[in-house]
Amino acid sequence: MRLIAIIPAFNEERTIGEVILKLKQYVDQIIVIDDGSKDNTCQVAVQSGAKVYRHLINRGLGGALGTGIKAALLDEADIIVTLDADDQHDPDEIPKLIKPIIEGEADIVIGSRFLVHQPMPLFRRMGIPFFNLITFLLFGIWSTDSQSGMRALNKKAAQNLEIYARGVMEASPEILKEIKTKQLKLKEVPIKSIYTPYSLSKGQRFSPGLKALIKLFISKLTE
Repeated sequence: MRLIAIIPAFNEERTIGEVILKLKQYVDQIIVIDDGSKDNTCQVAVQSGAKVYRHLINRGLGGALGTGIKAALLDEADIIVTLDADDQHDPDEIPKLIKPIIEGEADIVIGSRFLVHQPMPLFRRMGIPFFNLITFLLFGIWSTDSQSGMRALNKKAAQNLEIYARGVMEASPEILKEIKTKQLKLKEVPIKSIYTPYSLSKGQRFSPGLKALIKLFISKLTE
């Protein structure tokens, strides 16, 4: 099976090189989607050995994931893994992440930070379960970590997902909505998350979270 990792990246020159180097031993190809970065994200990613697709303007997580999934399918991916560019995810967990797909138990696997006890910033420990509940109430699908950026998809899921939301907090619930709508098999596996001052500085805040909730409700009303 051909395994391809896709990494959406916006101004991540500080960490993208290290993320790519850590990934190389686990995947056949690494695709970075430079989502309108103003720094050297593209150059660092290319020098580190990734294939890079560039957006001239920032299209948000949904647009970056959409570009990455299409590129991976064109590159004949059998399994696609998504990771964040801020070095928050541990590539050592990829074999565990893709195992349910290889064994035919799932079309999509979400790496959940809430299936194992670990230190976590208070905002995320309280905010993510709230988003889990809202996502369930709106779209009828449950995840213990609806905001996780570490996922694995088989070819069927990759060909069927349609992601339009821009923001991180809207795109992740939209993926769950698509799983329910397209009747894809979902499984979760426990993962650890690596929190650094840098990754925390890039994290969610109250105001974007509130805006994301409003957009999710609007999305439900306009179905």
